Amino acid sequence: MSLLELQSGNYFMPAEWASHEATWISWPHPDGVSFPGSYTAVLPTFVAMASAIGAAEPLRINVRNNEQEAAINKLLSPHIPKEHLEFYHIPTQEPWCRDHGPIFVLPKIAGPPLLLDWDYNAWGEKYLPFDLDNAVPSKIAAQLKLPSFRPGIVLEGGSIDVNGAGALLTTESCLLNKNRNPSLSRHEIEACLKKFLGVTQILWLGDGIEGDDTDGHIDDITRFVAEEIIVTVMEKNPTDPNHLILKKNRERLAAMQLENGRSLQVVELPMPPRLERNGQRLPASHANFYITNHSVLIPTFGGASDAIACAILGNLFPSRTMIPIDCRELIWGLGAFHCLTQQQPAALLNKSTM
Repeated sequence: MSLLELQSGNYFMPAEWASHEATWISWPHPDGVSFPGSYTAVLPTFVAMASAIGAAEPLRINVRNNEQEAAINKLLSPHIPKEHLEFYHIPTQEPWCRDHGPIFVLPKIAGPPLLLDWDYNAWGEKYLPFDLDNAVPSKIAAQLKLPSFRPGIVLEGGSIDVNGAGALLTTESCLLNKNRNPSLSRHEIEACLKKFLGVTQILWLGDGIEGDDTDGHIDDITRFVAEEIIVTVMEKNPTDPNHLILKKNRERLAAMQLENGRSLQVVELPMPPRLERNGQRLPASHANFYITNHSVLIPTFGGASDAIACAILGNLFPSRTMIPIDCRELIWGLGAFHCLTQQQPAALLNKSTM
């Protein structure tokens, strides 16, 4: 794959609600840093997530070896059709596949996907080592026998969200953080996103929520749910540190226009109750949902906001089943379903299928 071919605008990143060939996840390990002392407690949530995805589309799971494959297969085979359960011997340190996995882009006319192999540095080298995670995209490309390209910059999938029609959402607190690409300016980062993801407009929000160790990933605060519709989380309690952060982001959204001149339609999601563990604020957010071919997996946290968020998202995705799953153990890892998953879009058969 040549840089010239990628730069020519032949490829684009589809929206998450577009048809998937499969979903990728990386299974956690007892010796990982994500769930200290809680690996056994968090397994039921992983099984519930995997079962819900596997009911809707093929699930591709990165595992370390035959032993781990057998153990996970025993957990999942009663819940997932055999033809929807695939294992790949690709070792990882942590399970956050949205960030260490590839981003799949499609040719605009027809053909197989291209894997973008971004550099990964564990959110600014916060967790060492991360060499296995950084190698995941190239290993997936090799096992699938698909073309790949290395843009040469650090980027996590959770830091961006696209509408599949040219617009990309992100945050200044993450993408402009000097712990990712210190030599790149805002303009240069925008140019990279446009070049490699096939987008034409970058929409910038400010900061992310308290407790988010990613420096403010967009998938915890604001998401596209249609080409011109977004959901954004709001905190009503004025004494909560998230209140002002999210209010400022909401004001930015109100002033934004898409390239066609239309304003974004903004739908507000409530924030869950404040959650803490061992004195640490956890980044609980209903915005960290994941869209499969037939469902939406919604993280819930045991408060009144759960039912409200499910109703709002159900209205926005009337053809999909809403699947609420309790994430009070999972959020100890500082992420939820969107952070754990990476969609592989279905290849376009011809131009008329776009």
